[in-house]
Parts: sequence; structure tokens; C-alpha cells
Amino acid sequence: MYARRRRAYFLLMGGCLVLFVSAWAFVRLWSVPAAVAMCVVAMVIPPVAAMVANRRGPDDRWWDDPSGDPKSDEWWDELDGKHRP
Repeated sequence: MYARRRRAYFLLMGGCLVLFVSAWAFVRLWSVPAAVAMCVVAMVIPPVAAMVANRRGPDDRWWDDPSGDPKSDEWWDELDGKHRP
């Protein structure tokens, strides 16, 4: 559901921020290559988080599903150029 995807998104983005801030706050004092590697990993996380947050769940309703209101569905089908049999 939406709450699960939102929680996963914020966990991933929180991990991204932790990696980035810790890389340049104290990891760079011991190893600059490790800090750069942490930043590269942090750079990959936001697109993955966006994909996780926008993934369709099995019980999600999407724009192309009928709403149950015949008048509304007929109107949207007319706008989309679909013709119902």
C-alpha cells in the first residue's frame, strides 16, 4: 500500500543522506577513496527510491481502471478515444 511504499522511500532516502553526510564528515579523515565510494552509492539510491515509491502494488487502483461510476467511466473513455462495446 501507499504507507509501505512511503516508508521504504524515506528509509532509502534517509540511508542516502546518512551515507553522504558520514562520508564527508568523518570517513574522509581515514580514507578519501572510501568516502568517494560511499558518495557513489548514495548517488544511486535516489532513483531506486523513486522506483520503489512509484511501483504499482497489487491492490492499487490506477488511472486506466474503471472507477465503478458508469457515467464517469464513459466520459473518460470518450476523452481517451476508447469505445466500449
